[in-house]
Amino acid sequence: MNTIKRTNRLPFSFDELFQTDWLGGTTQGPKIGLNTPAVNIAETEHNFEIALAIPGLTRADINIELDNDQLTVASVKKEEKEEVVKKYSRKEFSYASFKRVFNLPETIETTKIEASFESGILEITLPKKEEAKVQPKRLIEID
Repeated sequence: MNTIKRTNRLPFSFDELFQTDWLGGTTQGPKIGLNTPAVNIAETEHNFEIALAIPGLTRADINIELDNDQLTVASVKKEEKEEVVKKYSRKEFSYASFKRVFNLPETIETTKIEASFESGILEITLPKKEEAKVQPKRLIEID
């Protein structure tokens, strides 16, 4: 007789179901939480700011590409063979490849995107086009 184990959890999360929202940082490859870095996205009056937590990597390990309205941040961890000198009782440090894709809205000035990397945080600034910025309140005269 076969035993069937049942759980109350769906085989997917809502984030996995709706991974196509603009500026949502969809994943291609590993699921979020396994090898995908955490991301913060903030909107200011003049731009969007994306911050990815990627400790243990260097600038040379990171690749940022813009293809039409898709911004891709990826890293391919180079495997280096080295002789193990220490005997670990527990080893949790592990850096793997990842890829995050952000679908940019039409309001982004793609020619002015900037990125910086410091202390394991990759920050990408996405400036808004002038017409997308919040306009000051004004009075409209009626003729």
